[in-house]
Amino acid sequence: MPSRSIRTIIVLGSLAIAGIIFIQGYWVSRTLDIQEEAFHQSATIALRQVAESISEYNKSELPKTELISRRSSNYYSVNVNSAIDANILEDYLFQELEKASLNTVFEYGVYDCSTDKLVYGNICNINEDSQEFVKSENLPKFDDLIYYFVVRFPSRGSYLVDSMRQSILFSLIAFLAIAFFAYAMWVILRQKQLTELQKDFINNMTHEFKTPISTIKISSEVFLKEDKIKADTRLHKYASIIKEQNERLNSQVEKVLQIAKLEKESFQLNKEQVNVHDILKDIIQNMEVKVNKAQGKIASALDATNPMIQADKFHLANIIQNLIDNAIKYCIEKPEIQIRTAEINGKLSLIIKDKGIGIKKEFQNKVFDKFFRVPTGNVHNVKGFGLGLFYIKNICDAHGWAIHLDSEFEKGTQISIQIAPN
Repeated sequence: MPSRSIRTIIVLGSLAIAGIIFIQGYWVSRTLDIQEEAFHQSATIALRQVAESISEYNKSELPKTELISRRSSNYYSVNVNSAIDANILEDYLFQELEKASLNTVFEYGVYDCSTDKLVYGNICNINEDSQEFVKSENLPKFDDLIYYFVVRFPSRGSYLVDSMRQSILFSLIAFLAIAFFAYAMWVILRQKQLTELQKDFINNMTHEFKTPISTIKISSEVFLKEDKIKADTRLHKYASIIKEQNERLNSQVEKVLQIAKLEKESFQLNKEQVNVHDILKDIIQNMEVKVNKAQGKIASALDATNPMIQADKFHLANIIQNLIDNAIKYCIEKPEIQIRTAEINGKLSLIIKDKGIGIKKEFQNKVFDKFFRVPTGNVHNVKGFGLGLFYIKNICDAHGWAIHLDSEFEKGTQISIQIAPN
């Protein structure tokens, strides 16, 4: 993937993460505000009902204003204008708070006019769970009131958090997803950095190989032309091996360099009007020597009525040579290769078929991957880097051609390339 695309993904991903965090934080804060307001309203309604019950019990009137005052986030005072029986108050508080679904801990106190003190009442837990709470050392009294009681909710915070359990759970899931995304992005960037280092190393190495390969090529050709070398069968054989292996090495280096161009997107096709049949005839003629050396045979049936296409002649010849070369290398005993062209569904089809070792089903969807080679156990009689079919697939994709592989293990392989007309 190009660096520009990765930078775009990172920027968009970062903006998405920031947006998710902001929205999630906003909704958690908003939910907390709503829960706090709901708690306050429920507590106010319940305490008003308690005050009215006491007023009815004492046959007194409640003050018109400042009946209930919220002194802090969890502390309320209730002005009743009449004496208060603590036992009756506790019963009323239990009833009304339970009706309001405020199933939490509360403690209360009652103002005593005779002593001018706020007498602690009790700490009560509507839930009746085993959790213990420490009562307050003192509850503040208020000089602006005469007959009143106070109620405090010591576990108000945990009650609100508990009521927001679902929202908090979803927030945690969202933050975990963000954390995993951020980690994945870090891994991707790290992997890309390592991949770039690897590519640079391979490209530099292959470029450095070009000079010694050229030198060895020239030297081997000089040796083979020398009369003394020709006269010595053993030396001539070794010189031929040097030349042959040097050509193979040069071919692999060229593949690496071509693939590097493809991956850097600096690769450009030089399309021109070419005759597929002419290219095939030239390649078949050149490859016949290699096929005959392997005691095999190569047959062709060029039946397409319109062999003219728009293509890069150099790369088209390369992919045909690679496919024929694979058919020669991966044969069982003697290579048998069939090459034909035909017009199928309005497209020119180039088909190369062999009766070689074939490819097992589980490997067929991987053969076009870079560096993939079909496992052969401990047998490595065919050398290569696993770049041939990867190169072929990329060249076909660059031209907009479809390539299809059909293979059966130990029976052979057929590769078809569908080429759109001009």
